[in-house]
Amino acid sequence: MSSRFSFAGKTIGFKLIFWYSTIFIISSLILFFFTYFSLRFSIIQNDHKLIQSEMEDYVADYRMGGISRLERALSEIKYKDSTGQDLFLVRLADAGNKTLFLSIPQQWPGPGLKQLEKRKEPAEAARWVYIPSNGVRNTYEIFSKPLSSNLILQVGRLTINVEELMEHFRAVFIQVIIPVFVIGFAGGLFLTFRALRPIRYLINTTRLVTDTGDIRARVPAGGSNDELSELSRLFNTMLEKIENLVKGLREGLDNVAHDLRTPITRIRGSAEMALRTENNPENLKSVLADCIEESDRILTMLNTIMDISEAETGTMRLALQNVEIPTLIEEVAELYSYVAEEKNIRIRTSLQKDLQCVADRNRLQQAVANLLDNAIKYTPAGGAVEIQAFQEGTNAVIRIRDTGAGIHPWDLPKIWDRLYRADKSRSQRGLGLGLSLVKAIILAHKGYVEVSSVPGGGSVFTTYIPNRP
Repeated sequence: MSSRFSFAGKTIGFKLIFWYSTIFIISSLILFFFTYFSLRFSIIQNDHKLIQSEMEDYVADYRMGGISRLERALSEIKYKDSTGQDLFLVRLADAGNKTLFLSIPQQWPGPGLKQLEKRKEPAEAARWVYIPSNGVRNTYEIFSKPLSSNLILQVGRLTINVEELMEHFRAVFIQVIIPVFVIGFAGGLFLTFRALRPIRYLINTTRLVTDTGDIRARVPAGGSNDELSELSRLFNTMLEKIENLVKGLREGLDNVAHDLRTPITRIRGSAEMALRTENNPENLKSVLADCIEESDRILTMLNTIMDISEAETGTMRLALQNVEIPTLIEEVAELYSYVAEEKNIRIRTSLQKDLQCVADRNRLQQAVANLLDNAIKYTPAGGAVEIQAFQEGTNAVIRIRDTGAGIHPWDLPKIWDRLYRADKSRSQRGLGLGLSLVKAIILAHKGYVEVSSVPGGGSVFTTYIPNRP
C-alpha cells in the first residue's frame, strides 16, 4: 500500500493536482489577508480623517476666538449618530493634564477621567493615543494636539464598529475557506484529468505497440489545437512513417532475397558443375568466370546499399572541386553511346557552356550515368533521350528526358526507395538501387532531384545542384 502511494506521489497527475491546489489555496489566503488588512486600514484611515477633521474645526475655533470660543464649540458638539448620541470623545486639558472639558458619549463604555489624566502627554507635538475601553476588544483612538503651551486638545473615537466588522469578516472567511479548499482540489483534479488525457492515450497506444508489435495502433485525436494534441498528431504521423518504413523494409528484403537468390544459385550451380568436371581446364575457367561475375553483382548491390546509407546519414566523403558539367555529361553520353546505338536510340545534348558546380566529380558522374542508363533501358527502339544542362538561379540543372513507357502515378513516390522496382521494370536486369543512389548523391551535395512522367509519354528527371561553394 505504501509503495502504491509512493508511486502516486511521483506521477505528473498527482504533482499537477498538488501544485494547482496549493497555488489556488495560497492565492485565496493571500487575497483574504490583502482584503482583510486593506479593509481594516481603510476603515481606520477613515476614522482618523474624521477625528482629524473634527480636531481641525476645534483648532480653527481656538485660533479665531481663543479659549472662550473653543469652549462654546465644545459645548455645541454637532456630530451625532442615528440615535442622536455623540460620536466623538472630546477633552480639553491644561499643561498638567488636568481636565478642563470632557465629553464622552453616554452609550459607550468609556475610559474614566482618571485613566485619561494618568497619561502625561507631551505638549510639543501632535500624536495618536490608544486607550482600552471597558469592552474587551474595543479601543479609543484619541488624537492629541497642543493648542498652546498650556492647552492640549484630545478628540477620540471608539473602534467598536471596526472590530465588529473585522470579526464578522473573519467568521465569513472561515465558513468560506473550507468550500474553497474543496473547490481548489476538485478543480485541480478535473483540470489535471482533462489536461493529461492525451498523455494517457499516448501511453496506452505506446504500451499496445510495445506489447503486441502492432504499429497500426493510433492515438485518438482530440479536437483541440494545444501542444498535447499536436504531440498526439505527431506521434500518429511517426507511427505511419514507421509503418511505411517497415513495409518498405519488408518489401526491400523480399527484393534483396529475390535478387540475391539468382546469383547465389548460379554460383552454387557453377561450383557443382565444376566439381563434376574432370580434366577440362577450359570448362573450369568458364565456371570460375561465371562465379566471379555473379560475385561482382552481389558486391555491387551491397556496396551501392552502403553508399546510399552513407549519403543519407551525411557520412559520405565527397572530394569537392569545380566540375565542368558539359564535359562531364559528354563523357557519360559517349560512354553510353554504344548501348544506345544497339537499341537505335538517339542521344541529344543541349549544354550551356562554362556551366560549373562544386561537387565530387566521380559521384556526380555516377548519378548522371545512372539516370542515363535508366533512360536508355526503358526507352524502346527508335526512341530518343535528351540531356540538358543550364543555369537556374544559384543551381546547376541537369535534365534527362526520354520517350519511354513512363511511370504510373502510384509508382512515382516509391521509385526513390531502396530496392523498389515497379512491375514493368522487373523485366529489365537491375538492382533497384540506381535511383536511390542518385537521390542520395544529390542530397549529399545539398541539392535535390525531381521527376515527372506520363504513362506512355516518357519521363523527365531533373537534378538541381548548387553551383556555388
